[in-house]
Parts: sequence; C-alpha cells; structure tokens
Amino acid sequence: MSLSGIISVSGLPGLHKILSHTKNGLIVESLEDEKRRPIYASQKVSALEDISIYTTKDDVPLIDVFKLMLDKEKGKATLDHKKPADELRSYLSDILKDIDHDKVYNSDIAKVFQWYNILIDKDLLKEDEKEKEVDTKAAADTKKKTAKKTAQASKADVKKAVPKRAPAKNQAGARKASGRKS
Repeated sequence: MSLSGIISVSGLPGLHKILSHTKNGLIVESLEDEKRRPIYASQKVSALEDISIYTTKDDVPLIDVFKLMLDKEKGKATLDHKKPADELRSYLSDILKDIDHDKVYNSDIAKVFQWYNILIDKDLLKEDEKEKEVDTKAAADTKKKTAKKTAQASKADVKKAVPKRAPAKNQAGARKASGRKS
C-alpha cells in the first residue's frame, strides 16, 4: 500500500495522481473523473504520504490511519464523509484512541473519510501481491547485505593482521631515464 504520487490540491475537490512534472508545475489526473489538468507552482499541493493526524502523543501518518480503517472495514468503504460530524469523529476516535480533538477539525475528519472511500473505490489501498513480493525480496536483500558486511568485516580483520609489503620500485622507468642522452 503506497500513497506516493497521490496529492490533494487546494481549490480542487478529491484526490489527484501526478502524471508528470513541467517547468511551471505538475500535470495531474483526477482519481474520480480521470480528467487531466495542469497544477501550477502557485497552487497549494499536499502529498498524502506527508499528511498526519494529531494525537496527544505523536502524530500518526495518514497511511497508518487508512490501514486501521481498512482493517476495521475489512477492505470495504466506510462512512460517507457527508454524515454528521459527531458520527465521523466518534468513528475516528474508536480507531485512534488518543486523537487530539482540539487540533483535528471536523473538516479534516470529513476529508479523511472522503479520501479513504476514493482510494478504496480505485483499489489503491489494497496491498498487492507484487508489494508483498517486494517486501520479502527487500527482507532477503537486507539479510544478504548484512551477511556481506559481516564477511567484509572479517576480511578487514585478516588484512589488519598481515603486515603490508613495501611497494615495488619501478625498475623499467629507471632504465629509461638512465638510457637517455642529453
């Protein structure tokens, strides 16, 4: 599950996927109606992977909130974002026990529910088999790198134990220099 390349643009409803970069901004595609449009550098853009929810302890990344919602709903859509604010807030409080109610506004909570439902509708929150394979490959690569570093450390210890030889003199260069006539 990855939210990279998914953004929210101030002044535009819903979520957008980044297609390409231009010298003045971005080209994005709406996840809802699949219309493409330019986004200029003067517009406010927020990447979903950078957004977090305030709690009384530490901030919780939005992807973690989505994972909790996904587990609770078993991969289905959740409450509509147009439900009463109290209902949305109590649902989110059930998921995040230590949410900071003073800092998290009702409009923010409504966006979380709207974005979650959009991502579920487009199957962007489900963990693919490819991602699971990548995770297992990454774990295997980490094990290999750790083993390789351990082996290199052992070789370095052996090299420290063996004294270095003095570099050989370049005798061919010495012959050429003596054979010259001035």
